[in-house]
Amino acid sequence: MKQLSLKKLMAILMVVGLVGGLAGCNTVAGAGKDVQRGGEAVTDAARDVQQGY
Repeated sequence: MKQLSLKKLMAILMVVGLVGGLAGCNTVAGAGKDVQRGGEAVTDAARDVQQGY
């Protein structure tokens, strides 16, 4: 089996880290939107209760 050179190994690790980082950002952004929608629903429900609906 061939040994990877240090440069190739570092390049592979950087690409894997970049892809993982981008996937993580999208996941966190999606979770943030879900939390925001949940907060809006709670706010709307509280407003309805205050108005007597």
